[in-house]
Amino acid sequence: MHATAHDFPANAKKALGDARLQGTLGVIEGNRQRRAATIARLPEWDQLREAAKAIKTHTLKNLDLYLERYEAAVTAAGGSVHWARTSAEANAIVTAICRAAGARRIAKGKSMIGEEMGLNEHLVAAGLEPIETDLGEYIIQLRGEPPSHIVMPALHLSAADIADTFRSHHRDLDPSRPLEADQALLDEARSKLRQAFLSAEVGITGANFLIAESGSSLIVTNEGNGDLSQSLPRVHIVLASLEKLVPTFEDAAVILRLLARSATAQEFTSYCTISTGPRRATDSAGPEQYHVVLLDNGRSAMLGTPFEDMLRCIRCAACLNHCPVYNAVGGHAYGWVYPGPMGAVLTPSLVGIEEAGHLPNASSFCGRCEEVCPMKIPLPKMMRHWRERQFSHGLGSPTPRWGVRLWAFFATRPRLYRLAAAAAAWALGRLGAKQGGFRRLPLAGGWTGTRDMPAPQGRSFHALYAERRR
Repeated sequence: MHATAHDFPANAKKALGDARLQGTLGVIEGNRQRRAATIARLPEWDQLREAAKAIKTHTLKNLDLYLERYEAAVTAAGGSVHWARTSAEANAIVTAICRAAGARRIAKGKSMIGEEMGLNEHLVAAGLEPIETDLGEYIIQLRGEPPSHIVMPALHLSAADIADTFRSHHRDLDPSRPLEADQALLDEARSKLRQAFLSAEVGITGANFLIAESGSSLIVTNEGNGDLSQSLPRVHIVLASLEKLVPTFEDAAVILRLLARSATAQEFTSYCTISTGPRRATDSAGPEQYHVVLLDNGRSAMLGTPFEDMLRCIRCAACLNHCPVYNAVGGHAYGWVYPGPMGAVLTPSLVGIEEAGHLPNASSFCGRCEEVCPMKIPLPKMMRHWRERQFSHGLGSPTPRWGVRLWAFFATRPRLYRLAAAAAAWALGRLGAKQGGFRRLPLAGGWTGTRDMPAPQGRSFHALYAERRR
């Protein structure tokens, strides 16, 4: 997926004016309420967060050791590990495996790394047919759209949108069939996807965790599509980035208790599936080949930097669900795979601050993202780091720079600052006295574009402070 994060301001403005999108984003409020209730029933929540943070921090500090141990365990179980420095290398590896297997159709489970690689486009260009088997991903694949949320990829769509999509693409079915009920949509998707599972020669899944001690991959789903994608085809390919590694199953179990509660407000997901190598002689089902493609794509360059903590992310989307900016503009406005606060930190790390410089500025710095993050990632702190780098590189609009210079001129001259502030407050107070505020104001369009600017009332802070010191 080509990054277009530099278009965020225009995308955000368009999203704010999209009444249909604004209506669909309202469902996030229900997730927030259910999440709070689920967490309230777990008294050891904060202790689990500390334990999970310690596990991932330890793993990242010893990542080379655990990667070697993981590769050895996968090999011992009969699988193969493929190392990819870039998305292009990873796409080439996956394509080569598919061609060697004589594949035509690929059943693909949900994978944000696959989105990051632009894998579907690459496979189609190679003459292969990837079919997304996660319901949300299947819907947006039919529509030719990227996901708008990392857990709920079709969040931006209504049931009517989905029904229209099915009618326009499932043309072999009765055009007059009723699709008003959710169950009808699910049944139709299930009938189509069942064909993909049974006919695919290769299955591709992501990985929520990679277990170093056993060489296992672990995925969590609520639809069971991950199980079918990896057990029915002859070849199973796991796509994962380096930071998905944890040392042991016990470590994964700690983080799993945080993941579902944070992502979908469940105590546990419906399916938690572990794969370790290809089918053995005593197994009744499973793939003949098991491949793991490990993608770096800039992760190793984050180690030892102010952005290393971002590698603890478990893709739960709690930061998205609680971010006022994401809740206002949705995921497509961010212009790449990872939206919301986590995307505002991760995207510049992977595609560069020159491309994604707007994203760290797409924050009110309310701190809610860090507060709800199960892995205690200091997202606002890292966004500030990116803002500092953007400023030091001379990137972004010159208007804020001139504004800061003007403010600095007055701020370093206290007497002049007080006189100018008092004069401005007096003038604005007089001009806005009748209506109590301003619907438009020169040099304040960023404020008045969405709300009124109240007229100053009473004395200034400096005047009140001086009076109370007497």
